[in-house]
Amino acid sequence: MPNLVETVAPAIGALLPELEALYKDLHQHPELSMQEFRTAALVAERMEKLGYEVSREVGVTGVVAVLRNGEGPVVMLRADMDALPMAEATGLPYASTVTAKDEEGVQVGVAHSCGHDLHVTWLIGVAQLMAAHRDAWSGTLLAVFQPGEEVGRGARSMMDDGMIERFPKPDVILGQHVMVGPAGTVGYRSGAILSAGDSLKVKLFGRGSHGSQPQTSIDPVIMAASTTLRLQTIVSREISPRESAVLTVGSLQAGTKENIIPDDATLKLNMRTFDDDVREYMLGAIRRICCAECTASNAPREPEFTTLSSYPLTVNDDATTARLRKAFEAWFGERAYETQPAAASEDFSVFGREWGVPYAFWFVGGTEPEVYARALAAKKLNEIPSNHSPKFAPVLDPTLRTGLETMLCAAAVWLGRESEAA
Repeated sequence: MPNLVETVAPAIGALLPELEALYKDLHQHPELSMQEFRTAALVAERMEKLGYEVSREVGVTGVVAVLRNGEGPVVMLRADMDALPMAEATGLPYASTVTAKDEEGVQVGVAHSCGHDLHVTWLIGVAQLMAAHRDAWSGTLLAVFQPGEEVGRGARSMMDDGMIERFPKPDVILGQHVMVGPAGTVGYRSGAILSAGDSLKVKLFGRGSHGSQPQTSIDPVIMAASTTLRLQTIVSREISPRESAVLTVGSLQAGTKENIIPDDATLKLNMRTFDDDVREYMLGAIRRICCAECTASNAPREPEFTTLSSYPLTVNDDATTARLRKAFEAWFGERAYETQPAAASEDFSVFGREWGVPYAFWFVGGTEPEVYARALAAKKLNEIPSNHSPKFAPVLDPTLRTGLETMLCAAAVWLGRESEAA
């Protein structure tokens, strides 16, 4: 008996032009996190036409679509929908020119510079193929279109909106992401595949004065500079070389004029870790150092800490990954490979953690193979525009097809009729 992917594969080619048009439309109409109103409406309308039971506004703008097709497992497939607050610089004929106000009311450029438009297109394409070939599979497909991944709030907002009570409990949760890598390839990994990510804002308080009278001040600029330098010692002197961690102070803001010592300074920092214990230690060390530097400066009050975003560690289930590996290698051959962990972060794992079910996440290459090969040979991979670069632009052929095939391969492991004998 032909498997699900073999049954569906001949229909992919005919579907690609429609999906490419959809992708370009989404790319030209990006929306900021938790503001994905047009995207969500487009998704919901398409899924309803395909015969799915559709729930809108799950966790503000999330969409959940359910297709029941007889007895069998429940498989959840997830795609994120939001874009980034940045101007696009790809030069593509369908490049975004959109601007919008962010949550602080600032007018910013908006672009799909992380590939979420491709993720939405993939999932809609898979949903369309599954709806058209119900005789090739059995079970329940749960298609989740998630808002707010870029701010780390989307998955949590959906779970807080009653996902567990409102929808069938998945037997497995699956997701994928376009990344720098040869187009046509898929990278899988058991265990940790994405780091935990935490972003904090730390406000340091001093006492302002005239620049000519520093003795009357408690200078928060010096305090912030000293804190910034000392924070770098957490990874270099407190974390074992056998562990992997990153801490970056990406913003230091203080003052308005060269001869005015301000009242306060603000640091914004980001950390990435691959171990929950290391994460907890570093969060504690950040607080300890910031407070100690303020004490050393005789600050009038302790610093103020605000969490900007928090992403849990993404740890792929071993048994789930083993089954995916077998399916990927059977379909893609040498184009399927074991990837290294990435220091990027996702809130995808929130679904699996909250539901208490196994999950797996993998990467789909989106770089022109010849471009990637030349950069690899020249040891210049870091010069390829990556996710969050204003020049990030996945090549559509064969990336669009590959993403459909990887998601179909993964779903077929549980939903394909041949899986009943596995």
